[in-house]
Amino acid sequence: MINLAYAMGAPGGGGGSQGGDIQFIIMMAIVFLIFYFLLIRPQQKKQKELREMINKVKHGDVVVTTGGIYGKVMSVAENFVTLEIADKVRIKVLKSHIGAIAEKAPEKD
Repeated sequence: MINLAYAMGAPGGGGGSQGGDIQFIIMMAIVFLIFYFLLIRPQQKKQKELREMINKVKHGDVVVTTGGIYGKVMSVAENFVTLEIADKVRIKVLKSHIGAIAEKAPEKD
């Protein structure tokens, strides 16, 4: 009887742990897939759309910076954009800090 119990493996021992390892790997793969499709992929798509929008900025567009400044694009360089934020007030902003292209400029005070 003792030989039969020994052949079946010790309780909690290493004899039956192989199935548990495979199940763990499968569960981790499923969790990764869920994170990929719900978090990573949509974020990459949003970043790609933002990059395309920034590359399409042209003279005359009204943009909003990530700091909340509205301005009209006066010139576009490789990395910088010159914005006119008020009459005869121009600032240079990195292209990467453009948050959106606005529908129209805000009303002047």
